[in-house]
Amino acid sequence: MEKRSYAPVFDARTIAEYAIFIAIVLVMRITHLTSIPVGPLVMTLAMIPIAIGAMLLGPLGGAILGTVYGFTSLYDAMTGASAMTGVFFQLSPILTVILCVVIRGLVGAATGWLFQLFKKLDKHRIWCYFAGGLAAPMLNTVLFMGYIVLVFYRTDFIQNMVAAKGAVNPLMFIILVVGIQGLVEWITGCIVAGAVTKAVAHALKRD
Repeated sequence: MEKRSYAPVFDARTIAEYAIFIAIVLVMRITHLTSIPVGPLVMTLAMIPIAIGAMLLGPLGGAILGTVYGFTSLYDAMTGASAMTGVFFQLSPILTVILCVVIRGLVGAATGWLFQLFKKLDKHRIWCYFAGGLAAPMLNTVLFMGYIVLVFYRTDFIQNMVAAKGAVNPLMFIILVVGIQGLVEWITGCIVAGAVTKAVAHALKRD
């Protein structure tokens, strides 16, 4: 059985694997498969290839893929394609860069780190892949919305949303905004990313 090292050794095979995953993220973005508009937010399916990449390539791979997706999210903010981040970019371009790019990079890296921990705990490789698939969309929701509450909660834009939804505190606001959308993202990531990664890892003898 091949022992997979996550050390950043960029041989031809590793570069090719990174290129394939980056291409998948970009193609999904270009074809609008990464996002489905749901009210002021966007249901993000891009976490699926990011989760798969983080589990197969490690934390660095996850960070790179998350950052690539983050730049596409930043583009949406700059062009106004995303209603919420478009407003944030007008308020503070720097804080929006952190929200769109840095947070997504952290999500990818953290997914890779957590998966390494899950693999150590799951000796028989029964649930670790599905836990890793769940980690990416869950972390994306928690970190993305957590940052919005921390930095933009007092802005008129968010306060209007708070009033419209009848939220009495930041936690309730997050729950009301994310709602079913978040659960669908988590379940989809868990099942799809988990199943695909498990199959690929077995085929490549990395499990």
